[in-house]
Amino acid sequence: MKLLAIESSAIVASIAIAEDDRLICEYTSNHKKTHSQTLMPMIEAVSQLIELDLKELDAIAIANGPGSFTGLRIGVATAKGLAHALDIPIVPVGTLDALAYNMGPTDQLICPMMDARRNQVYTALYKYEHHQFTQILPSTVVPIETIFNTIKDRQEQVIFLGDGVAPHIEKIQNNFAKEEYVLAPLNNNIQRAASVAALGMNYAKEGKGESYMHFAPIYLRKSQAEREYERKQHSCT
Repeated sequence: MKLLAIESSAIVASIAIAEDDRLICEYTSNHKKTHSQTLMPMIEAVSQLIELDLKELDAIAIANGPGSFTGLRIGVATAKGLAHALDIPIVPVGTLDALAYNMGPTDQLICPMMDARRNQVYTALYKYEHHQFTQILPSTVVPIETIFNTIKDRQEQVIFLGDGVAPHIEKIQNNFAKEEYVLAPLNNNIQRAASVAALGMNYAKEGKGESYMHFAPIYLRKSQAEREYERKQHSCT
C-alpha cells in the first residue's frame, strides 16, 4: 500500500510518502507561510524527487484536528481534491495522536500540547501499555492548569511536546519538579507527516478509510469569527 500523508494543522506544513512499512520521503517546513502557498508545491516537489505518479497512491492520510481552523481547512481541501481526482479513500488521523506518536515506545506519559491561545491548549494523554500506543485522555481543549492537574493526579513522569510548550514553559517549570517532566527534543517536538503516515498506514489496513464526500475535520471549539459573532449577537439582546 502506498500512502500520501498531509499535516497542516498548525504552522508546520509536512508531507510524507510511505509504502507498507517503509517511509520513502518526508518534506517538512516550520516557517510562517500559508499552507495554501506551500502544500501543493511540496507535494509536487516530493513527487518529482522520488519519481512518483500520484495515480500510484492507494490512500491519503491527513491530520484531521484539532488545530488551526485555516490550516485544517486548507489541508482538508487539498486532501479531498486529490482523493476525488484519484478515486482513493481519505484516512483521518488525530493531530494529537500523530504528534504523540513522534516519541515512539516509552515508559513515560506523553502529553502533546498545541497552543490554543487564551491560556488554553489542545491536548491529550498517551501511554504505551503492553507495547501498544494507547490514548488515555481524549483530545480536548482546556486551560493549561487543567491538564497539569490531571498529570499530577497520575504521579508519573511526563514528556511534553508540541508548539504549546514554549508559550507555557515557565508554568511547566513552576508546576513540576525537574525530575517530573521531560521536554521532547526539537526533531520530535513538531507535527510530522511521517507520524501521520505511520498511523494512517495502520488505520488504512484496518479499513478505516472513508470517502472524501464524508470526511470532515475535528475542530473541538468554534472559530474566533463564530465566537465574535455570538458575542455580538448576545450583546445586542
